[in-house]
Amino acid sequence: MAQIIDGKVIAQKIHEETAKEAAILKEKHNLQPGLVVVLIGEDPASQVYVNMKEKKSKELGFHSEKIVLDKNATMDEVLKLIDKLNKDPKVHGILVQSPPPPQIDEDKVIEAIDHRKDVDCFHAVNVGKMLIGKTDGFYPCTPYGIMKLLEYSNVNPSGKHAVIIGRSNIVGKPMMSLLVQKAKGADATVTVCHSRTKNMKEYTLQGDIIIAAIGKPEFLKADMVKKGAVVIDVGINRVEDKSAKTGYKLVGDVAFEEVSAKASLITPVPGGVGPMTIAMLMQNTVKACKIQNGIKF
Repeated sequence: MAQIIDGKVIAQKIHEETAKEAAILKEKHNLQPGLVVVLIGEDPASQVYVNMKEKKSKELGFHSEKIVLDKNATMDEVLKLIDKLNKDPKVHGILVQSPPPPQIDEDKVIEAIDHRKDVDCFHAVNVGKMLIGKTDGFYPCTPYGIMKLLEYSNVNPSGKHAVIIGRSNIVGKPMMSLLVQKAKGADATVTVCHSRTKNMKEYTLQGDIIIAAIGKPEFLKADMVKKGAVVIDVGINRVEDKSAKTGYKLVGDVAFEEVSAKASLITPVPGGVGPMTIAMLMQNTVKACKIQNGIKF
């Protein structure tokens, strides 16, 4: 059976490091990392994520704000708010919870955020820096969290074949970019599979590291994984479960029980990649504070 990679434990270690960095910034430079999370409308799932981010940032000693706009907010209102936050020296990181309501152009919102405050790493400047291997921008929180999961689990991607299932701008594409870099903790040979890939099993069976981020419940089966592979499950899907109080259960993109019998290491859902996403958001906020104040990082 595979060893479980416990994202909660690793995330807690990173949070402890972040809290220390925040304390040093306050003590030596009289600075407090500031994170503002903007929610447009009151979607219940988004509310949960936003509240988690706000709570954790306060725990770490950050200046933290949650701004909730009406679900019918206009683009002009959103852009005016972002302009205000861009100019506020107390705010080092701005995050607009995705997805916004249909009247809001998400691409324009991302472009409007000062790239030095783009702690989600969606702005073209930060994406470009990541692609060419610059370290003075930010990395997207989920792929960055996966890199840390591998690092803390003593998995060195160098020379290994990493197979990514999914090509989204949030996970698949940036994951490929981070793993392929000529850098410590990277140097992998990377294959990206997606919904149009033919004979996907042919590729996944070659994977020393498999990262499943396709958004399909229990898509990756045991017969698609070679013995000893490291399997990272990014998916989080609700499936019907009449025995549960909620009427559903959460499963990943990996058929956990059968795949864990073949893998060497595997992340669970929940409790694997999820906690790391928030941990890296907090790290990015500290980095943003340092960048904006000319402090070496």
